[in-house]
Amino acid sequence: MKVRVGRSPDADDAFMYYALVKDKVNMKNVELTHIVEDIESLNQRSRSAELEVTAISANAYGYVSDKYYVLSVGSSQGLGYGPILVARNDVSLDEIPNKTIAIPGKLTTANLVLKMALGDVNVVEMSFDKIIGAVAKGDVEVGLVIHEGQITHKQYNLTNILDLGKWWDKETGGQPLPLGLDVSRKDLGIEFARDFKDVLRSSIRYAFDHKEDALDYAMQYARDVPRDIVERFVYMYVNDLTLNMGELGERAIQTLFDRASKQGLLPPITLEFI
Repeated sequence: MKVRVGRSPDADDAFMYYALVKDKVNMKNVELTHIVEDIESLNQRSRSAELEVTAISANAYGYVSDKYYVLSVGSSQGLGYGPILVARNDVSLDEIPNKTIAIPGKLTTANLVLKMALGDVNVVEMSFDKIIGAVAKGDVEVGLVIHEGQITHKQYNLTNILDLGKWWDKETGGQPLPLGLDVSRKDLGIEFARDFKDVLRSSIRYAFDHKEDALDYAMQYARDVPRDIVERFVYMYVNDLTLNMGELGERAIQTLFDRASKQGLLPPITLEFI
């Protein structure tokens, strides 16, 4: 059986999938092809259920819940941290309605939480890895930063004007912020989803047990970021909830969808966890 697996070109995803890519662990009778694309491209591809297994933004799952199961492994959940708004100078939140914000895609969870926090704002879509540079050069006034940019923006003399992870933490009484999910196509059945869940969990455990080798592999996707920053970023988003989201992670995802639906930002959906 041939299965295409979508993942983002980021160090945390590379760390998780290291053992699968390098055949340190494998899935019996299944040939995996790894599709590495930015998260918004994977979000868009999920709309037509093109890939059998894929990483997607939690926001995007609101539009494909009829096509995919949510796996209990592989999720990226921020524990008091998350996407941030950055600018070259101090900008008050009162000024945001008059600014244009570069976002990494309309289906990203970062964009969803931005709307939940600030309501309707002026946005322009941009590749996530171009946003910091665009803000630093003055091409856009404010940027919504994800991935390692949450750590590296200070190197570009940018100011953090709103940490959406901290906002969410305060709003929900300390719940994790679910940003990314791994999902399995429903037409392949529950047993396939369970089998893939198990092998991905084995891959993540292998990476933790062989972290230097896994980090060596992840550095291929580091975009010239120093190894110590990459390691810090990886361990921010490959954590205990990534291995098994459990009741805590499931409740956080339900909270995200309940609140987004109440604000009219997502349709009501039924979550199905494997």
